Amino acid sequence: MGLPAGAGGAVVLAPVVLGVVGFTAAGIAANSLAAGMMASAASASGGGVLAGSTVAVLQSAGAAGLAGSTAAVVASVGGTVGWLTAAAAALI
Repeated sequence: MGLPAGAGGAVVLAPVVLGVVGFTAAGIAANSLAAGMMASAASASGGGVLAGSTVAVLQSAGAAGLAGSTAAVVASVGGTVGWLTAAAAALI
């Protein structure tokens, strides 16, 4: 797996992973990892989830999909991981 495969795979899998951990189009799924994150964030901020927080951004992406700028960041990270994986495999 190289840079292109890692970048493309990350963009395709990000919405799937968000749904699996509980950030869904219908809201945060009960008894999920996302629900635990939301509870912690709300407790830390005095009762609400702050706009722009990690939980808020992840829920937005889970509900509406990745924005172009977010997809670019996810692709960059995925491409880097793909490149590092290919480089490590070449050394073995």
